[in-house]
Amino acid sequence: MNVLITGGAGYIGSTVAWYFIDKGHKVTIIDNLKNGNLLNIPRKANFIKSDINNINKLKKLLNVHYDVVLHFAGLKNNIESFKKKKKYIYNNFNKSKKFIELCISKGINNFIFSSTAAVYGSKQKKIKEDMKLKPISPYAISKFKLENFFLEKKKINYVILRYFNVAGVEKKLRCGFSNKNDNSLFYNLCISYLNDKIFNIFGNNLKTVDGTPIRDFIYVSDLAKIHYFFSKQIDKNNYRLILNCGYGWGTSVLEVVNTFNKIFIKKVNYKFLKKRDGDINYSVADNSKLLKLFNFKYNKITKIKIMIKTSVNWIKKLNR
Repeated sequence: MNVLITGGAGYIGSTVAWYFIDKGHKVTIIDNLKNGNLLNIPRKANFIKSDINNINKLKKLLNVHYDVVLHFAGLKNNIESFKKKKKYIYNNFNKSKKFIELCISKGINNFIFSSTAAVYGSKQKKIKEDMKLKPISPYAISKFKLENFFLEKKKINYVILRYFNVAGVEKKLRCGFSNKNDNSLFYNLCISYLNDKIFNIFGNNLKTVDGTPIRDFIYVSDLAKIHYFFSKQIDKNNYRLILNCGYGWGTSVLEVVNTFNKIFIKKVNYKFLKKRDGDINYSVADNSKLLKLFNFKYNKITKIKIMIKTSVNWIKKLNR
């Protein structure tokens, strides 16, 4: 395959890029490096430093045939989006729409879109793809709007992947999350651990088992496998799919912290703060639709430990 990856210097995009490279496929990456890391990019990939709305620069690039476009580019900080609503809508929707329309005009028909479970809002039970959407944050709204854009296009194939909480780093530590505007649980937990800082847990009186938010964490390398599988299948099956990407079980924030403290001799101290605007109490995938097409095995405790250990090792590598 010859694949085009937008945002391929970012956390998830680079992990997917490395996976395709390892499988022997050709990869072209577009990234403006505002949030991505140049060191994440595989040497064998063709890298174009560009914003996705730089149409004049990208027209020539898109004259080449691509079997599939994997679209990751965009801003991702859910909390920040409340302060910068227009910026998030413009970057994640308007720019993306313009880029995808250019791809379609160049005869590209297959797209894998990096969406989010945040489009569902807060639910108190496992989330199915056909549940009513209720995006709360501008970040979620921007993803919701682009999903609808894909749905309106009649002559293309797409797989919209609604990520739940992506965590961990690929085991070879060739790429991973950056410290640019990162607000993820695992990143902040690692920073607290390595720098002997108090870790903040936002919310401890929620309607959950231990009062802290519950999330469906999925290991980033498993997510890369999902992208690879559907990239191979999308054209021959003419897919127009929306799929939840999660394991189907929830882990509370406090449970992650306690697991962290069981792994390492040095412990992370934590304190509780009030819940932040835009934070969701409970978010767990019903992944039965995904498993009918792509079945992967996982163990809850094993996966959480892998996510923790690889995250810590990655932060150590960044700080060497």
